[in-house]
Amino acid sequence: MTTDQPAAGDPAPKKAAEPSGVDLARVALRAAKEQARARGDAAQQKKQARRGGLRSGARADGRDPMALGAAINRLLNERGWETPAAVGGVMGRWPQIVGEDLANHCVPEKYDEDERVLVVRCDSTAWATNLRLLAPQLVARLNEDLGHGTVKLLKVNGPGGPPRRYGPLRAPGSTGPGDTYG
Repeated sequence: MTTDQPAAGDPAPKKAAEPSGVDLARVALRAAKEQARARGDAAQQKKQARRGGLRSGARADGRDPMALGAAINRLLNERGWETPAAVGGVMGRWPQIVGEDLANHCVPEKYDEDERVLVVRCDSTAWATNLRLLAPQLVARLNEDLGHGTVKLLKVNGPGGPPRRYGPLRAPGSTGPGDTYG
């Protein structure tokens, strides 16, 4: 028995995420640029064939070496790494974006591209609470800098616990004071 509808106990099938909005526009722009480049390359090859083949000359052509910045930008565009690279740039410019005072106490840890969540760790619970209150303004500022919808949520973590230390009153393999209370 084959049907297109899932059985009562089966979960609903997941649809593949299709690009929409800005992502769809970026894909269309990239495709148009590639087509234009291909048309230009074909015209240039016809012109060179009429002149008697490839020749080296004073003008730039497809055989010339590419500048490093242009090569990196091309790689980012071809692989679709624009957003992660932009978020990495934000992590590098964190003090300029949030201000020196906040940057001294809060550090971005990671960015989840699928969920569009930026995780930030603060050095005290007071600063974590302060950053949670400022989260909507900070998300708006980040999206203004990176593009609409790049960061949907700012997850704020407080300070981590102290490192586990070994000493005369520690049992090997224990996980802390709570591990003996069942």
